[in-house]
Amino acid sequence: MKKIAVFCSASDKIDPKYNEAARELTRRLHAKGYGLVSGGGKIGTMGAITDESIKCGGDHTAVLPEFMRGLENPGVSRVIWTDSMASRKAAMREGTVAVIALPGGIGTMDEFMETHTLRKLHKYAGDLYALNIDGFYNPLKALLDHFVETGMLEPQDRALVKFPETVEELLEYFEGD
Repeated sequence: MKKIAVFCSASDKIDPKYNEAARELTRRLHAKGYGLVSGGGKIGTMGAITDESIKCGGDHTAVLPEFMRGLENPGVSRVIWTDSMASRKAAMREGTVAVIALPGGIGTMDEFMETHTLRKLHKYAGDLYALNIDGFYNPLKALLDHFVETGMLEPQDRALVKFPETVEELLEYFEGD
């Protein structure tokens, strides 16, 4: 089974449209036969993804550091415990064909930017997507473009990140799978 890592928010204080998009994405990726890997928490977008995976019977792996024991969603297919946040990120990427950043905060950016760096260095082979719902990731796009303009990032490395605007547009990248 192909797996996709999903980086996302653990906040309950976000616009509900982000969680609805996450639920739709979860349903549709599971329907295509993909397994998901996420932080597996009970709240925020992590909770929405995990709950939706459970509802539709999809394969979902939660990856949490030991210090978050008790925050895991009890219905996930499996839980992987790590000793740190750094090892959590590595475990989330392991064996995945892609990572998707849903709207999220600093933790999501940490996970996604590290993965972009690893992809650039040929240490991660999967594809990179930032779901740009209502322009959420426009500032990140502008920052990456600025890096290219100032010589801090090669254009081909900037092109590694795709910014689909909708779940439907994102799923087009997975057609034929």
